[in-house]
Amino acid sequence: MIKTFVTSIALCIATAAFAQAPSEGTVATWAAKPAHTWSAPTHMMLLDATRAGKRIVAVGEHGIVLLSDDDGKTYRQARTVPVSATLSAVTFTDDRHGWIVGQWGVILATNDGGETWSKQRMDTAVDQPLFSVLFTNDHDGIAVGLWSLMLQTHDGGKTWARTTLPKPPGGGKADRNLYHVFADRQGALYVSAEQGAVLKSTDGGVNWDYLATGGKGSLWSGVAMPDGRIVVGGLLGSLFQSSDGGATWRPLKAETKSSVTSLAAAGKGLIAVGLDGLVVKQREDGAPLEVAQRPDRAALTAALIDATGRPILFSNEGVLAGL
Repeated sequence: MIKTFVTSIALCIATAAFAQAPSEGTVATWAAKPAHTWSAPTHMMLLDATRAGKRIVAVGEHGIVLLSDDDGKTYRQARTVPVSATLSAVTFTDDRHGWIVGQWGVILATNDGGETWSKQRMDTAVDQPLFSVLFTNDHDGIAVGLWSLMLQTHDGGKTWARTTLPKPPGGGKADRNLYHVFADRQGALYVSAEQGAVLKSTDGGVNWDYLATGGKGSLWSGVAMPDGRIVVGGLLGSLFQSSDGGATWRPLKAETKSSVTSLAAAGKGLIAVGLDGLVVKQREDGAPLEVAQRPDRAALTAALIDATGRPILFSNEGVLAGL
């Protein structure tokens, strides 16, 4: 049975899909096989979604890559995906060039809008999953994951090198899980992490500083808003906002204990989704938070805004209708 999302969505991502892996051979062997064509792919667990131009690309368990060219009305599987590993995150720099990361540290790339994917990296010797990936252009990319795993490339993913992070404040080794990497309009990079921490780099990922939000739990997502705000969220409904590049933070009180799994900008507003069918909206900076929960209490994992301004929701149950 697929594990449910419990204390840490990222660690569940790291193990979820393989609870249903075939019994023959090892899990790693199975994960390295090409993805299967499923009869109902929109009902599979999906963990992230983004846009490649006007196309929607969503990824999830068993190497699922879904494509939609009608703003989320219908979906089809990508033609070629070389792995069956759980795919946890996807990013595109334009309508053709994209990257996916996932379990076993897999990194996939496409240059045809997601129709076909090639494998750039996979390490089946150790299951150290990657949880998030960002490319700031066609050459410079960064992927983050379990136990402070950070990989960077400057040649479009032909080669990836590990980045050694500094020790966190208070000592100890750099072994915190890194959940989501994103960038602001000034080019600064941010990574939401464990223990209420956000990492920031202002030199393209060469050097990193730890920022304390004031929270104590895992921060599973983050977004740079068009108005310059940085918002991060995670465990037990925690949301923190900074208007000065992370120097200071203040909590946004959503009055919920359902954990936030993904954040997105919606025009001037913010949308957060999470466990137990949680959907939080803020129409603009300073506006009250509007908190709702779907009756199905689905574990929501990502949201995109369609042409009418309504959210397209993705979950452990697949693509869902909006609110």
